[in-house]
Amino acid sequence: MGRYTFRLPDIGEGIAEAEIVAWHVQPGDTIAEDQPIADMMTDKATVEMESPVSGTVLEVAGEAGDTIAIGSMLVVIEVEGESEGEGTAPATTVEVAKDTVEPALPDADDDAPEAIETPEPEPQGEPVATPGPVHTGRVLASPAVRARAKDLGLDLAQVRPATDARIRHADLDAFISYNAAFATPGAARADEAIKVIGLRKRIAQNMAASKRHIPHFSYVEECDVTELERVRAQLNAARGDRPKLTMLPLLIRAICRLIPDFPMINARYDDEANVVVRHGGVHLGMATQTGSGLMVPVIRDAQSRNPWQLAREIARLANAARDGTAKSDELSGSTLTITSLGPLGGVAATPVINRPEVAIIGPNRIVERPMFVPDGMGGERIEKRKLMNVSISCDHRVVDGYDAASFVQELKKLVEAPALLLADGG
Repeated sequence: MGRYTFRLPDIGEGIAEAEIVAWHVQPGDTIAEDQPIADMMTDKATVEMESPVSGTVLEVAGEAGDTIAIGSMLVVIEVEGESEGEGTAPATTVEVAKDTVEPALPDADDDAPEAIETPEPEPQGEPVATPGPVHTGRVLASPAVRARAKDLGLDLAQVRPATDARIRHADLDAFISYNAAFATPGAARADEAIKVIGLRKRIAQNMAASKRHIPHFSYVEECDVTELERVRAQLNAARGDRPKLTMLPLLIRAICRLIPDFPMINARYDDEANVVVRHGGVHLGMATQTGSGLMVPVIRDAQSRNPWQLAREIARLANAARDGTAKSDELSGSTLTITSLGPLGGVAATPVINRPEVAIIGPNRIVERPMFVPDGMGGERIEKRKLMNVSISCDHRVVDGYDAASFVQELKKLVEAPALLLADGG
């Protein structure tokens, strides 16, 4: 018998090291060629490493959460024959995992700013959960699904996928809901010690770096979105086969209209070079909740898209982030980020900046309250109106308080006067 040393290959992103997110094999396991052996996370993606040979695993490099250098030993495999060997194999990107530092966006209703995250697809065909084993071979699932199942203590072999052989987050949700009906209530859960690895580790590192390096300040203003909501309803009534408009595409449209007059908002700050780059295009990041953690898919050149195009791109990117098909370039390069908790958005927020950007905008929940409005005869009357607070956090090294306040006030004008927002046919 011989020994084959499989070394961590260059994943092609110019990186020097990668973090072990999860092992699919352990010493003593018999594996086949092309069988997944480990999930490795770089700064931008989680990749699934596959074995280039068949044999028995003799040794693995470290535990989940450890970082190893490119070219170093990942796993040693006992193979047929007497010769020693070593090599690498191409890595398969199975789930892009860009870091984020902000709360993400659950689904919104018609009275709330849009949540970035789109709903799980409804199960089709037969029920997606059963109380007994349903798999007879290898379980297909992304690293994010595997990690979530491990955290929940679920055996993926017990979960039936809804549409094909791959188990997705929707299948886990359905399985949990099915089995919850038969759970015994009142049992206390044992304490858990959960190692912070993978995407959660990246989030923690980025959030700490953002707060450590950036002097944040936040500003909040109340906007009357009654007329904007009325216009949105009219547009949706005549949308045809176009996607349904929520509040978010209209807010993005307003933001992009203002950026030429407030270029300091759409910028990135290089701390080491001490250079601020004010970007001409608005590459808008959307803080998004996924089953594997918080991610920031990016709408490229948002300033060039109309509300319908924005709505379609928002849905596409959110779905790609959730199901693990988002590409690396779709999760990097944002110049400004928007974050919202939709109907859970509360009164106001102080969002954390997605470094190296210098600003982040957070629309909050829409609420109905009585307000004094002009009665058209020089007086006022009380009327029920839809109100929404807009929060902005800025890097005080780059953006002055006056500039941030002026930007939000101009945003308020556009939001409260939809005719101005859509005057150019947007």
